[in-house]
Amino acid sequence: MTAVTAKSIAGIVETRALHPERIAELARARTQPKGLVGETGRLMLIATDHPARGALRAGDNPLAMGDRVALLDRIVRALDRPGVDGFLGTADLIEDLLILGALEGKVVIGSMNRGGLAGTAFEIDDRFTAYTADAISSAGYQGGKMLFRIDPSDPSTVATMESVAKAVDSLAERQLMAMVEPFISGRDGSGRIRNDLSTEAVVRSATVAAGLGSTSAHTWLKMPVIDDMETVLASTTLPVLLLGGEVGADQDAQFAAWSKALASPMVKGMVVGRSLLFPPDGNVEAAVDATVEMMA
Repeated sequence: MTAVTAKSIAGIVETRALHPERIAELARARTQPKGLVGETGRLMLIATDHPARGALRAGDNPLAMGDRVALLDRIVRALDRPGVDGFLGTADLIEDLLILGALEGKVVIGSMNRGGLAGTAFEIDDRFTAYTADAISSAGYQGGKMLFRIDPSDPSTVATMESVAKAVDSLAERQLMAMVEPFISGRDGSGRIRNDLSTEAVVRSATVAAGLGSTSAHTWLKMPVIDDMETVLASTTLPVLLLGGEVGADQDAQFAAWSKALASPMVKGMVVGRSLLFPPDGNVEAAVDATVEMMA
């Protein structure tokens, strides 16, 4: 793929304005992946559904993901690296990438609930405002992803829980992956939502998420990497994808933690966004290649 430029963006806008029907045509015509896992035997996805929830920060830059030209360029460069199997995002980004021709043969996972906007009073109410299972199936994508935050002190949690369970069933009915990303969460002293990454909280979130819906046959868990991953991975028999998380100041330490977790046969891949798209040294290709190498 060539670099994404202002001219590329103009082409996307032109297509959207004058030929919006082309987006559905491109989705139907694209080359489908051979399966969920690629050459490494694991699934490597680039995730960029953060902007739709108003979360634009990467590292020290609060608007890092707010420049669409720069963001698409980084995504396209990452998707073009050997061993990268696909992309996870909302419709706007997936459709931009379709127009750019960057999703041929790739696994595509649609992000489903983006209603819990970052920094709002209603953040824990993660309503389904993005993809539906029907839309994912109609477009020929491979699955849907759901964020499931459990706040013991917020009654809104149960509505999200019910919605996630229904989405798991809807995806399973279509034999599509249901990727559930669970956390035990709560507000800190300043009112910000924080995820509890203690071993007990992560294990509890995994066991609750695994039990959602009337079947778990197509459910995969997207889990954060913590120190005691052995205990976390022992809590479920569902396939686990590692969450890349925030951009780490110490990339070597972050990579070492990923490598250790990837040693478990329970881990079937990684879903990484900001850590690879905005690495501390700015070298997207090197960061992606190093991650792919860990999964071989």
